[in-house]
Amino acid sequence: MTAAVEFGAQLRSHPPERQWRIVRRLEALGFASVWSGDHVAFNVPLHESLTLLASYTAITTRIRIGTCVYLLALRAPAVAAKMTATLDVLSGGRFVFGVGVGGEIPGEFELCGVPHRERGARVTEAIDVVRTLWRDSPAAFDGRFTRFKGVSIDPKPVQRPGPPIWIGGRSDAALDRAGRQGDGWISYVVQPERYRESLARIGEAAAACGRTLDRFARAHLAFITVGRDHASAKATWVRLLSRRYAMDFGPLADKYGIIGTAEQCAEKIERFREAGCNYFILDTIVDPEEQQEHLEMIASEIIPRFRSR
Repeated sequence: MTAAVEFGAQLRSHPPERQWRIVRRLEALGFASVWSGDHVAFNVPLHESLTLLASYTAITTRIRIGTCVYLLALRAPAVAAKMTATLDVLSGGRFVFGVGVGGEIPGEFELCGVPHRERGARVTEAIDVVRTLWRDSPAAFDGRFTRFKGVSIDPKPVQRPGPPIWIGGRSDAALDRAGRQGDGWISYVVQPERYRESLARIGEAAAACGRTLDRFARAHLAFITVGRDHASAKATWVRLLSRRYAMDFGPLADKYGIIGTAEQCAEKIERFREAGCNYFILDTIVDPEEQQEHLEMIASEIIPRFRSR
């Protein structure tokens, strides 16, 4: 029997009423989750991720909410633990904490007073800090960057011992971190064969510290543009991602994009499923005013192909 595949959607920043309308529609369409990217300073406007997700809790009842991915090194881990515990309570236990290292914008780290070279070590330690504060009362920790004892963050998350933490990234360090510490992994800008190889490395890292990955989420952040044909979809994909990341995405389109007709996009998603992916976070690369229509099209023309399995 083919393993179940789930689909979530990552939204960019819209005016509030449009943002909430799309989120309500995602829940009605049966999407499993809605996600927010995270930066403090970025090339295009982007809402603060946890604040944005908190606004979804009062307008939804079922759909899970998550960060994809939260740049944990930019924040004090105790503050992140407090905010995410609150978000899990407000959502009734629907929060997924996707975390990553980031680093493509060094000035963002300077802005937050965090040495760029320390970002990986800070994230690794901060994951343990957050989990300790979610779980223990009173809590104590003695690390390189964070030390405390006899403190408690309350209320605790609804999910016990805490929300799942999915590790984002594609570097060897990120894969090892996912195997050692993660409840899941989120890849991006990889091809299916590398995805398969990365899962093997994650498994090796987990085995080395005695972990099993029976309920481990294997996710992929997919930059997707569905169009009337491959050429028009590719032009949109390249134009918008080049603007978002302030670099030319043209050479990356055919390697990493899920681009083309609904059938062509489904075929590319299927290759990731065959490589071991069981959770797709779809970042629809279209002009903002077209995002809801695009998600409706994906819900009607692509997702049923996988649910029918």
